[in-house]
Amino acid sequence: MLTVYAVSTLGWALIGVAFLVVWIALAFWPARVAGRKGHSFIGYFIFSLFFFPLALVTAYLVHDRSAPAY
Repeated sequence: MLTVYAVSTLGWALIGVAFLVVWIALAFWPARVAGRKGHSFIGYFIFSLFFFPLALVTAYLVHDRSAPAY
């Protein structure tokens, strides 16, 4: 038998806030990777807020500007 639980408006608000916090926290991941490679932290942070998987792949594949050129 399937049990259905009722969630109040406050409960939905807390779930929404928790989702938002996790979403923003995950957006820091590609931004930090790109920032360590010498790219714009803020640019990648905004990019990852809207397109997280693409921003993560791009941050790992982008050229490292802080590495010495040979």
